[in-house]
Amino acid sequence: MNLHGKTVLLTGATGGIGHAIARRLHREGGTLVLTGRRTDVLEPLAQEIGGRAIAADLADPAAAERLVEEAGDVDVVVANAGLPGTGEITSFSPQEIDRVLDVNLRVPILMTRHYTERLAARGGGHFVFISSLAGKTGSPYSSMYNATKFGLRGFGQGLRHEMAAKNIGVSVVFPGFIRDAGMFVDAGVELPRGVGTSSPEEVADAVVTAIVRNRGEIDVAPLGMRVGTLVAGIAPATAARVSELAGASKIAGEMTAGQVDKR
Repeated sequence: MNLHGKTVLLTGATGGIGHAIARRLHREGGTLVLTGRRTDVLEPLAQEIGGRAIAADLADPAAAERLVEEAGDVDVVVANAGLPGTGEITSFSPQEIDRVLDVNLRVPILMTRHYTERLAARGGGHFVFISSLAGKTGSPYSSMYNATKFGLRGFGQGLRHEMAAKNIGVSVVFPGFIRDAGMFVDAGVELPRGVGTSSPEEVADAVVTAIVRNRGEIDVAPLGMRVGTLVAGIAPATAARVSELAGASKIAGEMTAGQVDKR
């Protein structure tokens, strides 16, 4: 799909990764409808790129329906909004579990349900779901986050086959550790020496590539991390031991401490 002149609905636009995606899509000629909780961040970005801002808290069960009605017809949906969901499962209240499930998984599914027939009537379109390498391999103290990101991958894979006959592309993007923005930076986590990172701009480039080339899945991570994720899918027990030796529990604990107030 050529993005020039296309309208793109982007959720999670208030964070650094969302900013990078919005600017990159704008450079490709897209018109952006931006959504997030903070209008003080959304509106300046919308003015910068000539887009439209819609405030929405997607943890509100009714927010997704209101959002799609206000956004109107679009050609592309990029589901980037997400909550960290870190910590032992027993530390979550039922309400916190619902929030993580709603924002990370339920809302993308509801938006897809709403827009599918609209996109088909317009001759086609594209859905992009921002997952994570945590959607391919589990890690300690991230079971809730893993569950939602694994769920996005499964949803995207199945949906891609369903949508092909309607000329609607479906892509899932899997970032690893992102520097300068995102959950790890927000939590103040310092990664061990040698752990590779990627930039928000690389995530944005992957989103554009996914749409333009209709790619099913794209990993955004250094080669070593991508290989490690592949190995984890084949031999999860071995990969878990290696991950533990590399400090996975320490990183996860720091993430939990830094993100507990953002559930």
